[in-house]
Amino acid sequence: MIQRSFQDEHPKLYIVSTPIGHLKDITYRAVEILKEVDAILCEDTRTSKTLLNHYDIHKQLISFHDHNKTEKAQEILSLMDEGKHLALISDAGTPGINDPGYELIQEVIKHGYHVVAIPGASAILSALVVSGCLIQPFTFIGFLPRKNSSKKEVIESYHQRVETLVIYESPLRVKKTLEDLFAILGDRAVVLARELTKIFETITRTTLKESLSLDIDTRGEYVIVVEGSKETYDLSLSIKDHVIQLIEEGNDEKDAMKMVAKKRQITKSDVYKAYKING
Repeated sequence: MIQRSFQDEHPKLYIVSTPIGHLKDITYRAVEILKEVDAILCEDTRTSKTLLNHYDIHKQLISFHDHNKTEKAQEILSLMDEGKHLALISDAGTPGINDPGYELIQEVIKHGYHVVAIPGASAILSALVVSGCLIQPFTFIGFLPRKNSSKKEVIESYHQRVETLVIYESPLRVKKTLEDLFAILGDRAVVLARELTKIFETITRTTLKESLSLDIDTRGEYVIVVEGSKETYDLSLSIKDHVIQLIEEGNDEKDAMKMVAKKRQITKSDVYKAYKING
């Protein structure tokens, strides 16, 4: 399927980025599109009205969020069947990231309509560019699972990744997340970006170890930017030789096998077999 966004009159779903805090962080084009479309889909109509009233935008608002996304999707597609052009906005930032916009975008594409991005504010990029960490490559993880075991599994899966990691976190869970990051990833640079673009914007550049003694402000959402792994190993090394190398560096056998499993993202039993049985 080839989408020629502006060469035909296909009904369009505009994905419109809105401010992440400061009301002025919206593009002229975004305001124009919101004034032109037939209806605006938003997470919370009360939150969106603050922005829309500020820019004198008065359009039909359709509530679209996690709890009604299935039933509303059909209503939205019916409007597009009638030739309506719609805009999707989130409470803050770019729709489709940590909200149900992704599923709607898939449905609209599946039905042959156009999806057009109207770029703008993004908490991910705002935190990344001021962090001082390597900007590219980076991986956006989003919110970590709430269940502790699942959360630790996700963090563990990124242990050997060399790119910068970007995580969203609520203020009440930041402290515990920093503890888990330090326990699993070890000490490395971390940046805590709070209340981005707002009057109380705070950027804390520190290390995971030092972050454990910080007095965390529990007001406002956080973006956590974590330095990528600097632990590397010679890919040509066999598992057995890798264990031996670590032992020769002063680690005991048991710890060496654990370290190899962690670095190679394989099970300890696989290391044991390669080192003790098959080696």
